Amino acid sequence: MRLRHPSGRQVFLSASIPAPAYGDLAGVVAHLDAYAAMRERTGAGTLAAALTLPPPLAAELAVDSRARGRLRAELDARGLEVVTVDGVRYGGAEPDWTTTERLDYTLDLARVLVDLLPDDAVRGSVSTLGIGLREPAWTAAQDKEHRRIMGRLAGGLAEIAWHTGKAVRVGFQPEPGCIADSTAATVAALTRTDHDRLGVSLDLANLACAWEEPAEALARLAAAGLSVVKVRLAAAVEAADPAAAVGALRGYVEPGHRHQTTTKAGGYAPDLGEALRVFPPGPWRVRYHVPLGGAPAAPLTATTALWRAAARELLARGGVPGCDHVDVGAETWDVLPPGERPAVPAEAMAAEFTHARDELIALGLAPAVCAP
Repeated sequence: MRLRHPSGRQVFLSASIPAPAYGDLAGVVAHLDAYAAMRERTGAGTLAAALTLPPPLAAELAVDSRARGRLRAELDARGLEVVTVDGVRYGGAEPDWTTTERLDYTLDLARVLVDLLPDDAVRGSVSTLGIGLREPAWTAAQDKEHRRIMGRLAGGLAEIAWHTGKAVRVGFQPEPGCIADSTAATVAALTRTDHDRLGVSLDLANLACAWEEPAEALARLAAAGLSVVKVRLAAAVEAADPAAAVGALRGYVEPGHRHQTTTKAGGYAPDLGEALRVFPPGPWRVRYHVPLGGAPAAPLTATTALWRAAARELLARGGVPGCDHVDVGAETWDVLPPGERPAVPAEAMAAEFTHARDELIALGLAPAVCAP
């Protein structure tokens, strides 16, 4: 969906719907029907879809212009458009930004995206991993290779822009447990890189788990010359007194998936289950997306005030929007505690998108229409 900022600039609000494990174009096309159903439920004239493509499929589409053309046609037929794709999760061993696997995957996504962009879109965005895991610590050789790979990424994006006339920016997503786990760490990791093409993708649940104040975090990025390429509206789970909330917290433990847990004093556990075993002192925040318009069971709360403050700083301060790609998703709703899971997921996802839209309109943005 397109929104118009008071400055006149467009802001795209995209929906991210959890996808089944598809390995071919037919699977992606089938998944587009879920986006089309959301478009009808929300009344959006055109819905922006934030797609996720697994690495083998991205590689296939990157070299097959006819397949990309078919995907674009399928999007058009359903009243959908794409300005951003999610490349954070690779699958399997999750290669980091010292590897050509991560580089190739990200550039493949960019090559696909330029053929999906609306004709009047200024640019596209790809979100990616926050550099790599911080443990074990990188060697000097790994850091040197990371710098070299960053140069190749910027060069690849420049080549795509030269051949197609369309720009794609890559946003590195700070995340607990990653080298880029805060805005300060992200600034350090992206020093001496091409800031015209490389920036930051902010997941606001992750920002909450870094215990950063939005205004200070955004000012830090701006001072370093780093753009917010994309922002995910998201709330994390918070426990002001974890000892009093053990029962409620256990409902969020999900075997096989990480839900990093942090404390304001810098404590960190790679998963909520481990946090419940070692019990770091102080209040906790858990990287577990909860519905924007809801709240977890008491005594737990959500970091709603933080994502609203960040959205306000980005979109309602200054003369121009601080970010023009915003998305909202529901990746963890199927594993919410039983009493909090939506009865009809499709309806709940549409309500989440509508809630996000209404929040942005309350900040002064207005619905816009696609160019004819």
